[in-house]
Amino acid sequence: MQPAKQTLLIASVFGFVAVAVGAFGAHALKPLLVAANRVETYELASRYLFYHTFALLSIGIWQFHNQTPTLAVAVKFFCAGILLFSGSLFVLALTGKTWLGMITPLGGVALLAGWANLGLAAFRKD
Repeated sequence: MQPAKQTLLIASVFGFVAVAVGAFGAHALKPLLVAANRVETYELASRYLFYHTFALLSIGIWQFHNQTPTLAVAVKFFCAGILLFSGSLFVLALTGKTWLGMITPLGGVALLAGWANLGLAAFRKD
């Protein structure tokens, strides 16, 4: 599959998941999240999932015009970051397992690396 289409497919999956978990959290899970005092944690995970879905969408569009290795690396970092950062926060919010807080910063670093590679792609001639 062409890299641009693959990135757009990944973005569409993450976008679908973002809407689903956002709606589920706002409605079906709200009482559980309020009782556990984890509404903010869940909302943070949902927001960052959406933000980085838009980043992936932008990269996918860019890849139709310029398929650089740096963009491919950015996609990998964004995917890892979404899974580690938002994923760990979702699980933490739903289970209360605080040890997951140790995983979240790794996801944050991966997201930062994704943004750094995206910026680098704007200046490099790969």
